[in-house]
Amino acid sequence: MTRAIFFTAVCLFCWACNDVSVKQAERPVAEKVYQEPFRPQFHFSPPTSWMNDPNGLVYHDGIYHLFYQYYPDATVWGPMHWGHAISENMVHWQNRPIALYPDGQGFIFSGSAVVDENNTSGFAEGGKVPLVAIYTYHSMQGEKGGRKDFQTQAIAYSLDNGETWTKYEGNPVIGNTAIKDFRDPKVFWHDATQSWIMALVAGDHAKFYRSTNLKEWNHISDFGEEQGAHGGVWECPDLFPLKVAGTDETKWVLIISIGSGGPNGGSGTQYFVGDFDGTTFSSDQQEYKWLDWGTDNYAGVTYNNTPGDRIFIGWMSNWQYAVLTPTSTWRSAMTLPRELSLRKFGDDYMLANYPVAAMDELTVPVEKTDMVLEAAATKEIFHADLNQSDISFTTEGRDFRLTLMNDKGENLKVTFDAASHLVIVDRTESGAVDFQQEFGNKLHYMNVRQLPESDYEVRLWVDASSVELFINKGQFVMTQQIFPTKDYTKMLIENTSDSTIELKDFSISSVGSIWQN
Repeated sequence: MTRAIFFTAVCLFCWACNDVSVKQAERPVAEKVYQEPFRPQFHFSPPTSWMNDPNGLVYHDGIYHLFYQYYPDATVWGPMHWGHAISENMVHWQNRPIALYPDGQGFIFSGSAVVDENNTSGFAEGGKVPLVAIYTYHSMQGEKGGRKDFQTQAIAYSLDNGETWTKYEGNPVIGNTAIKDFRDPKVFWHDATQSWIMALVAGDHAKFYRSTNLKEWNHISDFGEEQGAHGGVWECPDLFPLKVAGTDETKWVLIISIGSGGPNGGSGTQYFVGDFDGTTFSSDQQEYKWLDWGTDNYAGVTYNNTPGDRIFIGWMSNWQYAVLTPTSTWRSAMTLPRELSLRKFGDDYMLANYPVAAMDELTVPVEKTDMVLEAAATKEIFHADLNQSDISFTTEGRDFRLTLMNDKGENLKVTFDAASHLVIVDRTESGAVDFQQEFGNKLHYMNVRQLPESDYEVRLWVDASSVELFINKGQFVMTQQIFPTKDYTKMLIENTSDSTIELKDFSISSVGSIWQN
């Protein structure tokens, strides 16, 4: 069956496809790609059309691959493809042709990719090492028909470092008989058992599978039915080891995204710290732990086969309003690539995430000073490029407020409140907020009770339609979309305490565009 015929059949069942045809006809054409209003300049976004989850994050032969959920024909969700971009440094990206298209077995949902160095799959030819993608097939006919077996797991391989792909003729490699939400396989090589391990999700828990050849899989264990946050369906698992900073101890981390029930409403990403023995993941953790307290970091996973650090990228949006954000020719961006680290505070393990060092190559300091603010004092700073900036300082202060604003009265407030041990982000007047009720009608809170009493760093990356706040090198993180209709040009710093505070090494840097360098 040709793809055109397949889409015709699917659209009889799919509300998204029927809606998309109208949306596409109305969509304006940008005169200059990557210059539209609200377009990020140093975050990855697709040239046009709809994007969501990052997929197939893998490093091979000097190239970082970023695949992603993509619908090329509209700016709302539709039949899912795998879009593709590559980078040599995780900063500058080059768009590549679509990697995987839907076919008669279904849409191409989220998944992962591995480098099969030892040719366990048998896909290698002429000495070429295969990249193998593992993804979920989603049959829209099956879903609309009321079946529960409409999601299965499949593989494809590439012998030219991700440029072209061949789907395995034996797909699916994991079938399904009765699990409604059965998706998002993340695969990695496990040295101790000399096997491939797959983590995937099944509604309210994670399932783990083992294979020696990427084609035949055995179910080995489950986790999570009675642990963690369950405000929404579990999605996008990732399992990996991390050494605890400053020690020789290694723990395993399991990341799970949930479509609703996040810390500030809607989508969110939780994590568990525990142990993996090659068969079972276990964790004594009872409380919820959030990788990011903001509303706009979802479905994030980490790279396979990187030469060093564990690098994470998330989708910078929220299913509450993802299809309604006020962009024109494209919709959605990714978070900054972030290095993950595991730290211990007392008896508690915390997963930190912080922008990769390569991002500093884009920054040019334009203002740097030590700043002292008396009790209740206010400092104003004017800077034309606040919408494309990196703002940072260190402080012992616990009561202060940062406000970014423009001459239209639009503003974004970040408040540090010592009495409640909270950081509060207020985007209710940040710009365009009325496109969806949940977007701009409430404050967003982050509990920072475990913040050290000594100096800590505050870092704020602002890029056209987003702000990413990192506290104490990523111990606490909030990622938020914002849509100011005019650039912020003034920063107001208020000491809300009754004593003097110092902001050391206060710096504002302009951040270059990844599309112009």
